[in-house]
Amino acid sequence: MAPDTGRDPRFDILFEPVRIGPKVARNRFIQVPHCNGGGYRDPSAAAEMRRVKAEGGWAVVFTEQVEIHHSSEITPFIELRLWDDRDIPALARMAQAIHEGGALAGIELAYSGINGPNLYSREVPRAVSPGPILTFTPDPVQARAMDLSDIADLRRWFRNAFLRAQRAGFDVVCLYGAHGFGIFQHFLSRRTNRRSDAYGGSLPNRARFLREVIEEGREATKGEVAISVRLSLEEAGEGGFSNAELRELVALYPELPDLWDFAHGTWEDCSAPSRFAPEGAQEALVRGLKALTPRPVVGVGRFTSPDAMARQVRAGILDFVGAARPSIADPFLPRKIAEGRFDDIRECIGCNICISGDLTQSPSRCTQNPAFMEEWRKGWHPERLRPRGESRSVLVVGSGPAGLEAARALGARGYEVALAEAGRDLGGRVARERRLPGLGAWGRVADWRTGQIAKMANVAVYRDSRLSAEDVLAFGAEHVCLATGALWRRDAVARFHLDPVPTDPAMPVFTPDDVMDGRLPAPGPVVLYDDDHYYMGSVLAELLAARGCRVAFVTPAQRPADWAWNTLEQGRIQRRLLELGAALHLSRAPVAVEAGAVRIACTFTGREQRLEAAAVVMVTSRTGEDALARELAARRDDWARAGLRSVRLIGDALAPAPIAWATYAGRAYAEALDATDPGDALPFRREIAALAPPGWQHPRAMPAAADAATSAAPTGRRRARPAGAPRPARPAPP
Repeated sequence: MAPDTGRDPRFDILFEPVRIGPKVARNRFIQVPHCNGGGYRDPSAAAEMRRVKAEGGWAVVFTEQVEIHHSSEITPFIELRLWDDRDIPALARMAQAIHEGGALAGIELAYSGINGPNLYSREVPRAVSPGPILTFTPDPVQARAMDLSDIADLRRWFRNAFLRAQRAGFDVVCLYGAHGFGIFQHFLSRRTNRRSDAYGGSLPNRARFLREVIEEGREATKGEVAISVRLSLEEAGEGGFSNAELRELVALYPELPDLWDFAHGTWEDCSAPSRFAPEGAQEALVRGLKALTPRPVVGVGRFTSPDAMARQVRAGILDFVGAARPSIADPFLPRKIAEGRFDDIRECIGCNICISGDLTQSPSRCTQNPAFMEEWRKGWHPERLRPRGESRSVLVVGSGPAGLEAARALGARGYEVALAEAGRDLGGRVARERRLPGLGAWGRVADWRTGQIAKMANVAVYRDSRLSAEDVLAFGAEHVCLATGALWRRDAVARFHLDPVPTDPAMPVFTPDDVMDGRLPAPGPVVLYDDDHYYMGSVLAELLAARGCRVAFVTPAQRPADWAWNTLEQGRIQRRLLELGAALHLSRAPVAVEAGAVRIACTFTGREQRLEAAAVVMVTSRTGEDALARELAARRDDWARAGLRSVRLIGDALAPAPIAWATYAGRAYAEALDATDPGDALPFRREIAALAPPGWQHPRAMPAAADAATSAAPTGRRRARPAGAPRPARPAPP
């Protein structure tokens, strides 16, 4: 990290070195463990992503959870694995990448216990106490209770994992026992620990396994590796590991780990979206824990404000500022604070689109940072873009998230950019959606980009500039990027209905665009039909309820905001709808919109019912605004005369999607301009699993010779054994 010359002294405290056992962190910023949707499938992509974090100034950069043994795995989710020595090279690459950036490399070891369905390994799951698997998917699998021999095995497996992690080059080993996941929390919690032996009952007994693993891990690594423990601040529900018990644990064993890492209760709580939780929401639960231990304490809270970070440290609440989502949105957050570049901080908006990568088993993405998980795959860097190519000028039409990102990235590359916006406000859909309930933080998508563009002398912004095809051709730009957005449909066409629903003109029908433009239904009964399944339907329901409307929320899905399960907010959304008094009509879709009512039918049985309504709000699908693109295509013969070389439609105008897809589209357009056409080659790098050597067999498999002899034997009848001949010896069991 560059020298901190000229740093604001208010933040000096954040850049003090802090000892973690045998290691010293260069400052107080820790990228705590977080998933990325890559895991064992994309190890180089994950390694480069972590390297960039280290380059950005984080003192410690952790992996996501790393499964230590094949007897506990969480398929379908894709995490890292450390099952045997063959997993070491991939992890060593990550540790080396982190070291190259100047940070300590941390690894989070996990044994999932009652969270691991073992759909891949097919091993019978082992847990502290028996019971059904507790995970995101209701797998019809139960775990058996570990006996003392199993616990001894598990201790040995953790010891092996410590040694493998050390061989891979990691400086800090974190033991995962938070969010309701991980064997350590399962031992500590009375909800999952019903044992009556030396590992159950009292808190010292329930903490025994944690103590043993730490002591044995420290001994195995000769004290050369720092050890941290990640625990939940509280586990809600009867018998859960409470905040009071956590404090008792820390007071009983204040020097047990080298670092205490505290996270909120469930993952949904710890990574609550900005719509439902403010920055630093965990402060009340973590306050006072540091006073119980001489060891340093790290906590999280979607920290984006340097003032909030420094206050927590100064107040003695935390020693380290932990971050997952903010480190994704801006991997260079620490460096920008150190250099006083506060306006350049790309603040996390708390939309949780990053988490959806893990839950959809796909490379994760970020609304604010489209380079996330493309650092290795495409060679994108969050802060640096390659210089411009042979072209000089680009006209970007539309200042939504796609247009703003395209203009910013093109400007950073050195092109002369003109950004034309039809209205006064920059931001497109973001400028409108930020005014909806709970979505204020989403405005940062526009704020950061307009702030960056304002610093660029080579980017000119033209407001109130609705352009025609003639205007575009007369402008004289070499390339035109059309980011003209999309509009919501009002005819119910989306996933369930592929054709418009019969609608009586006497019924007022509104779209999200109408509502965001200030045209709202009058107070009274309103049917809101949601076939979008993300946030918009529930946000509008909240707005309408506040206006005095009685909302009937209709969706063909079996739960409202169904896709928001992937962003850890579906449960909160459903709870809020119920608290608002919305009537939920699940697995239902409209058959006809009549004057004064909507007829809906069950998506399974077709049974109909009639909902009285004074208005209908359709939250279904969107249509790209591509009229200008079609006009320009019709005048293709005029391009050369105007000096126009290319026209590209991007973002929602091309194919409507969430905001993260739009910012990605803007970055992708800027990156591709003047690049060599890859033809049929893949536009990204990928890794492919190596094939096992031909003829390789597991030691327990039937020997190849015996198998061949068996298959070569005559069929139809067995060869007789001579009378009195001894039976052949059977091979010893493996």
